[in-house]
Amino acid sequence: MKKLLLSLAVVAMVAIGDGEAKRQQAIKDSLTKDSIMKDSVSKVEAAAAAAAKVKADSVAKADSAAKAEEAAKKGGKKAKK
Repeated sequence: MKKLLLSLAVVAMVAIGDGEAKRQQAIKDSLTKDSIMKDSVSKVEAAAAAAAKVKADSVAKADSAAKAEEAAKKGGKKAKK
C-alpha cells in the first residue's frame, strides 16, 4: 500500500512538474510573439512616417516650382509692357 501511494505521489509530482514546464514555455512563447508584434508595428510606423515625409517633400517641391513658374510668368508680362 505504501509503495502504491509513493508511486502515485511520484507520478503526481512528475505531472505537476511537466505542467509547470509547459506553462513556462507558453509564457515564453507569448512574450516572444508580443516582442515580434511590437517590432513589426514599429517598423510599419517608421515606414509610414518616412512615406509621409517623402510625400510632404514632393508636395513642397511642386508648390515651390509652381510659385517660381508663376513668378516667371508675371515677370515676363511686365517685361512685355
